[in-house]
Amino acid sequence: MWDSIIIHPFVNILLIIYQLVGNFGVAIILFTLLIRLVTYPLTLKQLKASTALQDLQKDKRYLDMQAKYKNDKEKLAQEQMKLYQELGINPTASCLPTLIQFPIIIGLYQSIIRALGTSPMELLNFSRSIYPIFNIQNIIPLDNQFLWMDLGMPERLNLPFLSFGIPVMAIVVVISTYVQSKIMQTPSTGGNNDQTAMMSNMMNIYMPFLMGYLALTLASGLSLYFLVSNVFTIVQYAAMGKVNWKNLLPKSRETKIVPKKGKK
Repeated sequence: MWDSIIIHPFVNILLIIYQLVGNFGVAIILFTLLIRLVTYPLTLKQLKASTALQDLQKDKRYLDMQAKYKNDKEKLAQEQMKLYQELGINPTASCLPTLIQFPIIIGLYQSIIRALGTSPMELLNFSRSIYPIFNIQNIIPLDNQFLWMDLGMPERLNLPFLSFGIPVMAIVVVISTYVQSKIMQTPSTGGNNDQTAMMSNMMNIYMPFLMGYLALTLASGLSLYFLVSNVFTIVQYAAMGKVNWKNLLPKSRETKIVPKKGKK
């Protein structure tokens, strides 16, 4: 079921693009853009949900219940859900595109590994994934080189004066994921005790490192997907005028000036 719905279509779409452009790295880039365009309605839904939650935090009813039930988390959650239902807000809608990304990531990784396989068993699995419209002899072997990367292997940039490889893609993926999450973060009016703000801050910390770890250990073709997807999302949100660029700047802390007591 998984192969029929995810792996086989992914492999064949990649092969169609590969035959058109003649480079598997470019094929992954174009495939990533295609996925982002297909999931654009979900991205738009995420943006609307984020905007609705941001507007809700300025609602007097929301602020009143935060103050009234600040010591009763269970009651506060119940009242928040009632207000969500009354206003037609789905608090999980902003997470939907992120959740959908995970099967796409897994499917793409397995597709890349299968397409760039070198052992007889991997080539056999690859041939079984190809639709009859393709001539296998004209496809295999695929060109798995893109810039300095072997797309089927974890990426490292080897320089002659260093004894170790630099994981450039993993570093760039961490940075781009962090930038994406920060500029898409909606401001909170609930202060440091606001649960939504706390969860958002945790995601801003953990997600870049999770994506960076995957980019560090898995095939570099997947790292390329991560990077292109992040950049496209940033450009997409910027084009909508919904990017909070101020979130990238360090927040200044207000300091209270205590007046000195005059001498008697």
